[in-house]
Parts: sequence; C-alpha cells; structure tokens
Amino acid sequence: MERLPCVLTIAGSDSGGGAGIQADLKAITVLGGFGASVITALTAQNTAAVTGIHAPSAKFVALQLKTVLDDIRVDAAKTGMLFSAPIIEAVAAGLANKNFPLVVDPVCVATSGGKLLQDDAVEAMVERMFPLADLLTPNMPEAELFTGMKIKDREDVFLAGKLLLKMGPKAVLIKGGHADSLAVTDWFMRPGAEPIPFMQQRVDTDCTHGTGCTLSASIATGLARGLDMEAAILRAQEYLNLALRAGYRLGEGGGPPNHLAPWIKERAKEGALAVVDEIGRRLAIVPGVEALLPRGRTNVAVAVPFADSIRDVAGFSGGFIALARGGVEVVGYPEFGTNERSAALLLSARRVRPEVQCAMMLRGGAAVRQVFAKLDIEVTWMDWEGRPEYVGDEGCGFEEWGGLEALKSHPAPGNVRALGDPGGMGREPVIHLLAENADELLAVLRRIVDQLVGNADEV
Repeated sequence: MERLPCVLTIAGSDSGGGAGIQADLKAITVLGGFGASVITALTAQNTAAVTGIHAPSAKFVALQLKTVLDDIRVDAAKTGMLFSAPIIEAVAAGLANKNFPLVVDPVCVATSGGKLLQDDAVEAMVERMFPLADLLTPNMPEAELFTGMKIKDREDVFLAGKLLLKMGPKAVLIKGGHADSLAVTDWFMRPGAEPIPFMQQRVDTDCTHGTGCTLSASIATGLARGLDMEAAILRAQEYLNLALRAGYRLGEGGGPPNHLAPWIKERAKEGALAVVDEIGRRLAIVPGVEALLPRGRTNVAVAVPFADSIRDVAGFSGGFIALARGGVEVVGYPEFGTNERSAALLLSARRVRPEVQCAMMLRGGAAVRQVFAKLDIEVTWMDWEGRPEYVGDEGCGFEEWGGLEALKSHPAPGNVRALGDPGGMGREPVIHLLAENADELLAVLRRIVDQLVGNADEV
C-alpha cells in the first residue's frame, strides 16, 4: 500500500471528542493522512463547558515529541492548545530543527468559553512559536489578543495581519468566523504581498465546537499531501464548510462539525444512482406522461446529502425524450454531473429547503399550470425579467440565482412544491417539480398526469 503522509498534531485532548486532538485526528484521517499526536493537556470537557484541565509536565511533552520524531517521518504538523509557558518552551525546542511545514493555531479559549492558555503563556507563544510557523491561524479575538488592537473592519484585519507577520510567522490566516457577515472570509497574508480573501458561505449552525482545530489540521494535511499553501487552505475551508453543514447536536451545548461528511456523501452516491434508475423505469411505463415533458429533452435530478455542486447530483446521461408515437424513452444511464440545468435548480432550492432531494423539469404552459392550480400544488415563479446583469441567458446562471431568490422571498417556502421558469426569447416556460424523495415525486407526477390526460394507471 502507498504510504500515507504523516501529520503530527501537538494539542490538548477534548474528552467530549469535538475539538483538540480528537478533532484533529478525525480530520487528518478523512482527508487522507496518518495522524500522530503529542498531548499537551487533558481537559474535562463536554459541549457546554470545560470543567477542568490537567497538564503533563513539560518534560513529558518533550519526550512525546522526541519519541515520535525519532522514529516517524513527519510530513507536516500543527499545534493547538499548548496551555503553559513551560510546555510552549518544550515544544518550540523540539521543533527548532524541523524539516516540515508547521501550522500554528494559537488556541486561547474554547468555543464554550473555557480558557485554554494561561496568562503567562501569551508572551512565550509569540516569542517561541510564532517564528516557527509556516502559517499562523488566529481567529479575530486571538488576533486582537496578540496584537493588542481592536478589529472593527477589513482595514483593521490588514493591520493586525501586518503586526502578526512582524512577530515571525511566514504567513498568517486571520479567520473571519466571528465577523457579522453573510459569508465567512478568512484573510491570507504574506510579507510584501496583497491580502488574499478566502470566502465560504456562512453556515447557520451552532455546531461550531472544534472548527479552528479542524481547519488547522486540514490545512496541515493538505500541506503534507503536497499542496501549496493557498490550495491547502481552500481545500480545508471546503471540508470544514461541508462538515458544518452536516453538523449535529451531541449534547446540551453546541455540537461539533461532522468530520465524516465526505464519507457520508460518498456512501450515498450508489443509493442516489439507484433512485434515478427507479424513477426512470417507473416513469417510462406511465401512459400519457409525455404530455408533461418539455420539447426536446428533460431529466430528473437526485442529490446526495449535503450536495454542494453539480457533481453531487445524479440524473440520466441522456435524459427523457417524449416520443412522437407516444410514451417516453429513457436515454443513457444514471450518472453524476450530467444534468446541469435541473441540478443547478435543485442545489439552489436546497439552500432554503435542504430536505428536498429530487427535482424534475416539466412543461410550463397554460394546461399544465391549470392542473397545478386545480391540485393545489403551489408554484412560485422565478423572476426572469428581474434577474441581475451578472445572470446571463446561457448556462445555468438563472436557475442558480432564480430558485434561491424565489424561495427566499416566499412567505412560506416550505409550502412551495415547484419553481416556475416563465421562459424568454427562444426559451420555453417550464416548471421544476420538487420532492423530498422518489416516491413523492412519482406520486405527484401520477396525480398531474391523471388530471392532464385522464390516465389512472399505476406509477
């Protein structure tokens, strides 16, 4: 078997499993590394509080580090909770001659509020650890602590980054999770270079316990796998964003990100392909269903859990064709990433209604609209004329923008069962039917067909 790159985490243990060494090792493993560890402190901790800290001697921390480095080839490392000045001194001495990239996460306070760095350790952190860092990853409160300034806006972030760079790290990533904004922007700064923003959509969740640990461990894993710094940061951000979207309540306090989210998505792909196949087989035998299909081809879209790109949405490689002699022909085979228009619409709808798994594009003419109204299937229409200039006529831009805006502006988006596209010059009006699963999608299609053509056969 090919050797896995080794990532060493030097941090504290979280008995609740959501942060610290435990979070680091989960992230390292899922992202394709082998995790080794040096434990700097034991915490009595759960999702709500840190109730106690017990630190080993600095001598024993140094022994752990030396023992690992004497035997194991480390490809990258990260530090997290270092707790005390003596432990910081021991770790810095052990890393003085390192030949691998080091990410320093200057952990000071747990998400639940517990202090994780002693007051007299701040100076040691700056003087001993910062100069060893290939990347320093403070959040905004930590950047304020180490620079002694208040960060109120972007210019303050830039100034704080310059001050931190003067303390010795080769690069700084000031994390923006504490800022009040729709997107999370982490600012990457190197000496003599313009700041680079790394942006991700903010996730509305309180499952944020261990986010800093997860991000720094993920960056270190990317570096260990040979990525350059910017690519490692972007990959780590994408992983953390997915893990946050998949987060869940573990106890009374805020839960952790779900470190297994990529595995959950991958495991669900076989099932999504099977759902697409089932829809195709059942739909193809419904007499009269061709009356619902737009001119040319249409398709079905089925998303895996936590889908965030068209690559996570399955459909048929060729779609459905309404035959002149009647009936529907299924073209191709179930595949991911082939059905761009319906997939883009489904992804935009899921940003407001994540429970929606399936979508299918139908005709949007007067006869079909009347059936939707008769069956009390609520359709909200996307604003073709009101689309902004950056949304063009070609591609899937309208679906990406229009589906999200239509649901966001609806007073009760949970009641919406379909999104209508009124069409335009050379563009046929269509209705995208939404459903939580294949059975619901097929049942609604059956009702529509019954009304439209009087077909009562089973789907």
